[in-house]
Amino acid sequence: MPSKSSARLAALTVAAVCSATAATQIVALPTPAHADTVRIHDIQGGTRLSPYAGEQVTDVTGIVTGIRTYGSSRGFWIQDPDPDADPATSEGVFVFTGSTPKGVAVGDAVTVSGTVSEYVPGGTSSGNQSLTEITRPTVEVLSSGNPVPAATTIDARSVPDAYTPSPNGSVNALPLRPAAYALDFYESLEGMNVTVADTRVVGATDPYAELWVTVKPDENRNRRGGTVYGSYAAQNTGRLQIQSLGRAADFPDANVGDTLAGTTAGPLDYNQYGGYTLVATRLGELRGGDLRRETTRAQHARELAVATYNVENLDPSDDTFAAHAAAIVNNLQSPDIVSLEEIQDNNGATDDGTVAADRTMAALADAIVAAGGPRYDWRAVDPADKADGGEPGGNIRQVFLFNPDRVSFTDRAGGDATTPVDVTKVRGKAALTLSPGRVDPASEAFANSRKPLAGEFVFRGRTVIVIANHFASKGGDQGLTSQYQPPARSSEQQRHLQAKAVHDFTAKILKTQKNADVVVLGDINDFEFSTTTDLLEGDGTLWSAVKSLPESERYSYVHQGNSQALDQILVSPSIRRGAFEYDSVHINAEFHDQISDHDPQVLRFRP
Repeated sequence: MPSKSSARLAALTVAAVCSATAATQIVALPTPAHADTVRIHDIQGGTRLSPYAGEQVTDVTGIVTGIRTYGSSRGFWIQDPDPDADPATSEGVFVFTGSTPKGVAVGDAVTVSGTVSEYVPGGTSSGNQSLTEITRPTVEVLSSGNPVPAATTIDARSVPDAYTPSPNGSVNALPLRPAAYALDFYESLEGMNVTVADTRVVGATDPYAELWVTVKPDENRNRRGGTVYGSYAAQNTGRLQIQSLGRAADFPDANVGDTLAGTTAGPLDYNQYGGYTLVATRLGELRGGDLRRETTRAQHARELAVATYNVENLDPSDDTFAAHAAAIVNNLQSPDIVSLEEIQDNNGATDDGTVAADRTMAALADAIVAAGGPRYDWRAVDPADKADGGEPGGNIRQVFLFNPDRVSFTDRAGGDATTPVDVTKVRGKAALTLSPGRVDPASEAFANSRKPLAGEFVFRGRTVIVIANHFASKGGDQGLTSQYQPPARSSEQQRHLQAKAVHDFTAKILKTQKNADVVVLGDINDFEFSTTTDLLEGDGTLWSAVKSLPESERYSYVHQGNSQALDQILVSPSIRRGAFEYDSVHINAEFHDQISDHDPQVLRFRP
């Protein structure tokens, strides 16, 4: 699609102006007598790329099914009411005008002349599939008030379970097999009017007025209504993004487990941030599923409770301190140690060299007391300015929050942004040379990424070493609907290096003291079944305790309707052999009014 600045505005010639409610009906549109005239299904063809890409087409006929008047991708969809017999060829196409379309309305019978193009949302480097469009259009309205072509139903019976033939490369040139593969099925409907009915919400409404539903109610469902992502081979083909052509203010605020009851219908689009998307001209009625935020149990006197919680770029200008404090006190039951990820410096995203975060932490500690919790203390190491990634100027870092009435912190001076912590032996036990200290901060594994924070705690006379992490994000990975199958996960390379570095440091601790209690936790930004986790675990050095949960409960994050585990707590063999309890406390990821996009995790054990 041309950029907004370069797009040529459509010349919309209205040949007949009728009321949108007129009774005019069309069974089949007339075929103009032009030798170069083609139908929409000819333009779409039987693969993902149009055989007419780059060519001029004349007098393409169709009924207007939807009009997009916002954003940079403005235009309208048309659909041929007289389809061919080939299920692989779509009968709909998007007409890109570049500015708000004028002179056309839903139900108009039109002819469109213009250039066929293949637009890749997000650019070719994204790996996304392309969207077939007619650009630089000239439009003639033949009549108005025609019935919109009947919507094609998308449901559990129509969407194949198999996702893609996985050719280990681009699928663009492969013939579409909509009865065999889900990606081919959706592609065969690109631009067409489609409908879903009584669909369950599996991804809450986000700030961009979009949500995710599933048309397969039994597909990897968990007890809270989500769809769990449990392996790279199970992409959950029933997921579908829903947007609206109406006002964002009218879009429903939905949580996971709610239902869009009745009919939701509109053109099937493809966009940068979710692939195939039903752009609704008609939205179903939201019916609440009464999803409640979870509360974990309080730790017993002899149990140490350790938690990880990504607080999403928390800085003093935010209005979420009271909500985060209430979550820590009430939902997490005031854990003894909390690894906080994404604590920003004292002026947030202001890029002026500030790196200290004492004001941020003081505000959170005060809010926790106001919420009825303990007076927590904290330890951290300030990063070098702009060296740890995240929001520019924010200088995010991990911070240890701990309750000094329950646990003590062993301070060993000298830790800073660039000095690496090491392991030594003190009275026969493993000890950190710096506490708090950063693990291998000069390593390329942590370039422009958060450095692991190691700290030494004592609980009831027993030393516990905790390593807080925030691995490199998954940004830059190709989406599940990429034209390349399987999608490339380029961000894994850095996480693999990070996992190896943290594993090796943990192995050094356990070599010094075989029965040391070590907890490695944080926003790992990868799944419990991933190679990243395998490298962290090594040959029994660590074990991801989220695996103690049933598979349907292993999630802390919801991305594009997939409930998945990005936040993890891994433990050394001495902890795994003992009595422990793990809880993924679902308070954010499934809710439209989330204060973070991550759910906290809690581990309780007896050192």
